[in-house]
Amino acid sequence: MALMRCDFFSDVLEVSTSMTVILPQATQQQIGMTGTAATAERGEPAPPVLYLLHGLSDDDTVWTRRTSIERYVADLGIAVVMPRVERSFYHDEAHGQRFWTFLTEELPAVVHSFFKVSQRPEDTFVAGLSMGGYGAMRWALTHPDRFAAAASLSGVLDPAEPGLLEARGDLYDTVFDSRPVDGTDSDPLHLLRVLGRRGSDDGVAPGSRGLPTLYVACGTEDGLLAGNERFLAEADRLGIPVTRDLSPGEHEWGLWDAQIQDVLRWLPITGRD
Repeated sequence: MALMRCDFFSDVLEVSTSMTVILPQATQQQIGMTGTAATAERGEPAPPVLYLLHGLSDDDTVWTRRTSIERYVADLGIAVVMPRVERSFYHDEAHGQRFWTFLTEELPAVVHSFFKVSQRPEDTFVAGLSMGGYGAMRWALTHPDRFAAAASLSGVLDPAEPGLLEARGDLYDTVFDSRPVDGTDSDPLHLLRVLGRRGSDDGVAPGSRGLPTLYVACGTEDGLLAGNERFLAEADRLGIPVTRDLSPGEHEWGLWDAQIQDVLRWLPITGRD
């Protein structure tokens, strides 16, 4: 694998920023490691890509510092892009910068200009933890045509939960202008309902609405468990299938390190045996 920290200028943010990137490499002589390159192994023009999002207190380097993500993806032949978005909740902040526009529009364009990775939706995945789980699910539900799969680990999947955002007053004001998120495009539950109605209006059977494959994991001792359960209950009500893992654990890296391995095994990577 090739691991790099890429510093670049963002026209959207009007400032230099960073992303950490893992690129697949076919290796034969590296002791203790195997490597797969999608182009060589599958005849594809470019490898699939996973956008992997960080949490509130972290940055683009955290996945490589807290897990063995580079080793976990070595034999999968996929690229991993980990952007830096500060404490933005992956939003165009009410009093700050346009991180949602950066994430959803500028970042993919920059990635494809710098690196040879697939642009096909069936080869594109997104996942994240905590704030990043929220960002991953919001991105996938807002642009379901762009992704084959989306996963949330201990995500903030019901940000309208009373007191959840209000407890972080400065953050709530900076990002959301202290306005309620319930029923807006900042609310994953609302986005689920919109997609559910769209499918019903189009006469599409439940579970066949062109959505990416969804995965939700959360520890049963996590303070965000109730919000994850509400998200899953709403998906069930709408007939939207979601793979789920509600297993013992708290809001911590030991659990996420295990869960990201499960997510990688679950990803619908084209050509996987």
